[in-house]
Amino acid sequence: MKTLEKNECPINNILQILTGPWTTHILWLLKCNGTMRFGELKNQIEGISSKVLTQRLKFLAGENIIFRKIESPKPLKVIYGLTQKGHELSSVCKSLNELALTWKNVTVLEENNG
Repeated sequence: MKTLEKNECPINNILQILTGPWTTHILWLLKCNGTMRFGELKNQIEGISSKVLTQRLKFLAGENIIFRKIESPKPLKVIYGLTQKGHELSSVCKSLNELALTWKNVTVLEENNG
């Protein structure tokens, strides 16, 4: 286990990860939809370029927050999903989502399954 310096804030590292461009949107989509292919992610994130999505996915995989799995080599089929570490962010993201909706004064209607 690492020892923190006297004035080192332990939250900084996680915030640097989460505040990267499109990161929270990618994590939110994977949390809501489960595993997704590159094209599915790109279609769901309006305005993101393929280059930036590729960079963010590589970064998040490098941080062990998401996984990249090749399901078939021909035709190439790659899926992305949350790792255990990524799932550990769920409660934090849920709290941030609730706060964001409160600050925007927005109510989300839940689907009636009955």
